[in-house]
Amino acid sequence: PFTVGGGISSVEGITELLRAGADKVSLNSSAVRDPELVARGAERFGCQCIVVAIDARRREDGWDVYVKGGRENTGLDAVAWARRVVELGAGEILLTSMDGDGTQAGYELNLTRAVSDAVDVPVIASGGAGCIDHIAQALDASPAGGHASAALLASLLHDGVLTVEQIKTDLLGRGLNIRPLEAGSRAA
Repeated sequence: PFTVGGGISSVEGITELLRAGADKVSLNSSAVRDPELVARGAERFGCQCIVVAIDARRREDGWDVYVKGGRENTGLDAVAWARRVVELGAGEILLTSMDGDGTQAGYELNLTRAVSDAVDVPVIASGGAGCIDHIAQALDASPAGGHASAALLASLLHDGVLTVEQIKTDLLGRGLNIRPLEAGSRAA
């Protein structure tokens, strides 16, 4: 599904994007400013259309939610915020570890697991992928894994380190439940 985010602050903005062809919208700073936007969007378009992006940074005893591209601490607890937005109608969480973002040192599995275990909607792990093992760890449902439903990665693909085909082949070989490549397709 095609998801669009950034600068969405009203139901009218959600409407415009969905009419333009988006399948889902992603709310972050606007959801923190106006949590009821999540509820209004879900009520009008369905929970499946509303993704809440959560940018989190570690603190001594958990993780805080950040907005404005990870520059401003809201003081909200990331796990509690995830629960709240799901109660309001979010159908998916895009969870980015701001500590791990860009490091290629691996996803923050403790954060991902804590949020995934706290909510009953898909959680997308983001921030820190550096190799196929990191992706597999984020998707791993075992006690040591991240329990994520999906993994977001950028630089590994943008920099040509891995291809989608390599990633899918490896993850399928590990027995993870992912959609295989269609016959004859070549992902670059």
